[in-house]
Amino acid sequence: MGSPANINPRIVEGLYCEALVLSDELRQAFALSGRMEAVAGEEDAASIALSCEALRTTTRMMHSVAWLLNHRAFFNGELSEFQLHRYGKLAEFSDSDPARLALLDDETRDLIAATERFMRA
Repeated sequence: MGSPANINPRIVEGLYCEALVLSDELRQAFALSGRMEAVAGEEDAASIALSCEALRTTTRMMHSVAWLLNHRAFFNGELSEFQLHRYGKLAEFSDSDPARLALLDDETRDLIAATERFMRA
């Protein structure tokens, strides 16, 4: 994701909508109701992997959404360029641990990979 000089409000809105859809998919995938019980019979490593990746992936998306909200506010005149540069920095996140990913199902791995691609966009 680039600086405000490289993007326009239409791009920010499109990315924001995509981020919300992806975040909702994450919420559904990592919802604790039933999901943790499903892996409870398996090794503890699978349960830990699911918890760690849920936290990492959710944090990655919430930072992306916050970055996009700051840019929306900038384009709406609610933030100055100084404020945007000061508070609108996007944190760098490392990719998920391949060993942990191997313990998760294909659908969850695909969703995690989608958030990593979104962050690089």
